[in-house]
Amino acid sequence: MAHKAGFVNIIGSPNVGKSTLMNVLVGERLSIITSKAQTTRHRIMGIVNGEDFQIVYSDTPGVLQPHYKMQESMMDFVYTAITDADIMLFVTDIYEDIAIEEKVLHKIKNAKVPVLLLINKIDLADQTKLEEKVNKWKTEVPNAEVIPVSALEKFNVSYIFDRILALLPEGPGFYDKDQLTDKPEKFFISEIIREKILMNYKKEIPYSVEVVVESFKEEEKIVKIRAEIFVVRDSQKGIIIGHQGKALKKVGTEARKDMEIFLQKQVFLELFVKVNKDWRDSDNQLKKYGYTN
Repeated sequence: MAHKAGFVNIIGSPNVGKSTLMNVLVGERLSIITSKAQTTRHRIMGIVNGEDFQIVYSDTPGVLQPHYKMQESMMDFVYTAITDADIMLFVTDIYEDIAIEEKVLHKIKNAKVPVLLLINKIDLADQTKLEEKVNKWKTEVPNAEVIPVSALEKFNVSYIFDRILALLPEGPGFYDKDQLTDKPEKFFISEIIREKILMNYKKEIPYSVEVVVESFKEEEKIVKIRAEIFVVRDSQKGIIIGHQGKALKKVGTEARKDMEIFLQKQVFLELFVKVNKDWRDSDNQLKKYGYTN
């Protein structure tokens, strides 16, 4: 049998379950999952290998109307993923109306590659509502194969995999067979910290934060990590640190535990909070933090 390989890119609005689906398909926890919008900021690849295939999944930021340069960069990741896909997974959910950003929807409707339109969270809907959603999307995106799924319950996930494998083009792999992702360990360390900030703080705080791993020193029995948390206002710095440093300590403790599971090693973690007022609108800062294709 000929070898198959291709890019399977996941597109959709915030909070429809793209990251949950990505993690289920890859079999590893690569993408942050929270109930907050804009959780995924970068394009994150997860690679699944078999003897005669290689599937390169891409989780992408949720489709939105940009309000500052960081969000413009996030949307650039989405447009690139639409352009270079061999198969597109367009994810919506049982609650979402057909209101995705028009430019993105136009590109999906005119895609030259197979589109699997996945209606997620069907475990939360009755049959009548599901049938209405399926019929609406079939009319709106006639070039797509509409598939009801529940990423959380793993319903129809094996069917999605079978369809992907059937539609995957023939060709050699793009990455080594033992490679899981295109991102370095430091990226996932920063994402673990950012996830804990998303979980522990409210309102605008999580969306104002960027995490940078300044030092990553791996010794025989321990990994020593120093990371900086950037915020855009002095008041946010105080909120992140909390009274007597308790809030920051909680984030550090929770992050360290996940890092030790991820790295399979003891971790010593130091966190520092700094103000960087313009990072979300600075081309140089965004490039430094990896918000470029």
